[in-house]
Amino acid sequence: MSFSSDIKSCMRDCILSVMWPREEIYFFFKDNGCTKTDLKLLENYKELNLARVAMVDKMFNYLANKPDEGLGPFRAMLKTLMEWSYFNPYYFDELKKLDIGKAKKNIEHLRQLQEIRDAKIQADRKRQEELKRAQQEPTQTLDELKKSFLELLTGKTSTQNRGYELEKILLELGRLSQLEVTQPFRVTGEQIDGAIKYEGQHYLIEAKWQEKYASNEPVYQFVGKVEGKMYGRGIFVSVNGFSNNVVEDIVKGKAIKTIFIDGADLIFVLEGLLSFSELIDRKVKAAQTTGKIYIDPLTDKPKIT
Repeated sequence: MSFSSDIKSCMRDCILSVMWPREEIYFFFKDNGCTKTDLKLLENYKELNLARVAMVDKMFNYLANKPDEGLGPFRAMLKTLMEWSYFNPYYFDELKKLDIGKAKKNIEHLRQLQEIRDAKIQADRKRQEELKRAQQEPTQTLDELKKSFLELLTGKTSTQNRGYELEKILLELGRLSQLEVTQPFRVTGEQIDGAIKYEGQHYLIEAKWQEKYASNEPVYQFVGKVEGKMYGRGIFVSVNGFSNNVVEDIVKGKAIKTIFIDGADLIFVLEGLLSFSELIDRKVKAAQTTGKIYIDPLTDKPKIT
């Protein structure tokens, strides 16, 4: 979580109210997470005769515009400033360049702002956890999903809509099996129908409701999507099954990362013969031990005809 402008502004005030020499400000940045590359910004501060304020503003603006928004250095500076307890008598008492009352006030204000920030982070985290829990809770029973699937089989819904409804059924089966579910999403132009987390691995899901041979090209495209992900794994669901050619092509001389599920497999689950987790487990076991990606989960026999 990035730092708000009010905290960064207060940090700026603290730096300027507790340090006087420009060299001290330079080494403050160096000691609080700024890299050699970051510090090049100020390496000629003496020659350029940069004012104290200009040094701080320049570094703060530079850090804020980095890809990570300078989170590491800002966090280190925040900690150091909140714990600040040394007020150099030479600059505070003898030269009176700095005001100890103002310095302590700024530090206390920074602590208060951080308490507010911490409370907000905790509240946001709690909301996110509650939302995540709600998203993982099943909203339909197995009987209701079975009824929905059988209604889709009657053909009263368009092919495209059947595909969308199939996605919902698959993700809901995942929730019923207490698997972590990710809703459909897009990434770099790719549409992903969703994902489930099984045994610590995330499996991308592709759901198709079309003729057996019409599913060949989408399978090849999906395998490409899976290949493009770190430790990619996938589950391709085609209600009407798969052609022998596509099954053979996917496993021939390649690392197996995708398993196949068809409508008959789903009916086994919807009728309670095995859970969705058990279905995936048997499919994964077959792929890992025998190299078969399209098997009958009750008999473990390949479905190639």
